[in-house]
Amino acid sequence: MPTLAAFLQQVGQELLNLVFPPQCAVCRTPGALLCDSCLQQFPRVAAPICDRCGCPTDQPGICSACRRSPPSIDGVRSVIVLTDGARQAVHRFKYEGASALAAPLADLMADYWSRHPLPADVWVAVPLHIARERERGYNQSYLLGREFGQRVGLPPLSGTLKRARRTRPQVGLAAPERRVNVEKAFTYCPPRQGDGVRGLRVLLVDDVCTTGATLEACSVALMAAGAVSVWGFTLARAAYLSETHSTGNW
Repeated sequence: MPTLAAFLQQVGQELLNLVFPPQCAVCRTPGALLCDSCLQQFPRVAAPICDRCGCPTDQPGICSACRRSPPSIDGVRSVIVLTDGARQAVHRFKYEGASALAAPLADLMADYWSRHPLPADVWVAVPLHIARERERGYNQSYLLGREFGQRVGLPPLSGTLKRARRTRPQVGLAAPERRVNVEKAFTYCPPRQGDGVRGLRVLLVDDVCTTGATLEACSVALMAAGAVSVWGFTLARAAYLSETHSTGNW
C-alpha cells in the first residue's frame, strides 16, 4: 500500500501533467517523457563484449585490458550507448532536474534484465557525496536503482554505501586520473542489526559507465565488507576510442 507522501506526490504529478503535459526529453513531442520513436533509436550495447568490463570488443571473451589488469568487480553490463538522443536524455535526467525520467530509463534496464539477468540478491546505487546530492536535489543512480528494483523484484541493500570523501567530477579526466580520483573514496556502513552485505551478491547500479573506475572503487569497498560478488549494471556506456580502452581502464 503506498504511503500518504507517495499518494500525494502521484496526485501532484497528475495535476502537473494536466496543466503542463509531459514532453519527450529528446524530440519534445507532447505525450510522454520519452517517446517510443526516440527510445527505439537509442543504440544498444551489442555483442561481442568483454566478459568482465562489458566494453564492445572484436571477439567474445575477456579483453586485453582486463587480462592485463583484472578488476575486482565481477563484471559490468550496460544497456545503451551514450550517443545522440541517449546522451541528451541522460543529461536532462542527471543535470537538468528531470528526475521523472528515472521511470522510462529504468524500463530499458528492466527489459535488458529480462533477457540477460545477472547474479544478484540486492541492489545498491553508486552514491553521490552528500554536498553534491544537495546541489543536484537527488542521486540519479539511486532513482534508477529504485525504479529498476521495483520492476524486477530486487530489494535494496541494507546499510549504506557512501562516499568517504568528496571527489572531483570524473567528467574530463583520463582513465588513470579517474582511478586515482576515486581510490578509497567509498565505504560501506552496515545496519545496526543484521549482516548487511556479508554473504550477498550485490548489483551496483549507476547511470553511466565510462572507464569503470567508480564501479571498481565501490566494488572494492563492498567486497571488503563481505559481499561474495559485485556486478555493475549501468543504463549507459560512454562511447570510447578503442585505442583509449587498450591502455587499460581499471
